[in-house]
Amino acid sequence: MIGRVVEVASDGRHLAVSRGFMTISADGEEVARVPLDDIGVLLCHAHGLTYSNNLLVQLSQRGAAVVLCGPNHMPLAWVWPLDGNHVQALRMRHQLEADEPLQKRLWQGLVRAKIIQQGAVLKRLGKEDGAFEMLARKVRSGDPENMEAQAARRYWPLLMGDEFRRDRQSGGTNAMLNYGYTVLRAGVARAVTSTGLHPSIGLHHSNRGNPMCLVDDLMEPFRPLIDYLVVRLAANGEVDVTPSVKANLALALSLDMATARGTTPVSTCLERLAISLAAAFETGKPELDLPEPLLPLELPELGRKEQQES
Repeated sequence: MIGRVVEVASDGRHLAVSRGFMTISADGEEVARVPLDDIGVLLCHAHGLTYSNNLLVQLSQRGAAVVLCGPNHMPLAWVWPLDGNHVQALRMRHQLEADEPLQKRLWQGLVRAKIIQQGAVLKRLGKEDGAFEMLARKVRSGDPENMEAQAARRYWPLLMGDEFRRDRQSGGTNAMLNYGYTVLRAGVARAVTSTGLHPSIGLHHSNRGNPMCLVDDLMEPFRPLIDYLVVRLAANGEVDVTPSVKANLALALSLDMATARGTTPVSTCLERLAISLAAAFETGKPELDLPEPLLPLELPELGRKEQQES
């Protein structure tokens, strides 16, 4: 079953458990409830939230990711289940022992996939594709020429216009991207930990202050999906992180993408990628299970929606 992304954005809420449901209360009165088994990611944005320990325990037992976000919609902390996989110790050992050539080849595959997806997004939006397939072919092991950055410098002006600058601290479209990436990052974190890998041990990202280096590595090929959704939302008149934008971007993990095994929800694609990475660490073969370049096959009509109380 595909876990839902549930966001709590209203201030002063209390989250607890009752008979298999997460309950959401305000001033002592229950205002909403969600089945625990339906929750894949719990995003907590609001001020003054309180939680019962029993809720966090039961969500952790189900492998759900609980993400605490700052005012810029970027994650600050998260709850990581410690017993996410029965072969966790073995897989982490293989992960730690992976040699540098293997890590570089794996990063090469991720960068190539990201650049190909960027070109596919531009093509689907009817924009100049910028020869991204050629750029992807130039990516060598470890990406020593930093083709990822070269592609980004070409990609953003084509996608958003010459005046756009990617700035994590800005509002507007940048804030919408932040929120979408937070949803994606939470989904990748869930896939990584449930597979038994350690999220802090990355292939390329290595910031000592980043507890999710591997998560940030694996989400790269999926970022263009969020970019695509944000562009479509902007075209429908959205200019900031509104309740409508949040509702639409929360759907990202349930959207279908093309794979070699048919259409598959993004959340399943993330799980397959994490499993294939664990296998690569074990076998030494840099083979990753990545989605096809045309993304996504079908999307719901994006636009303004009523926000449910949560």
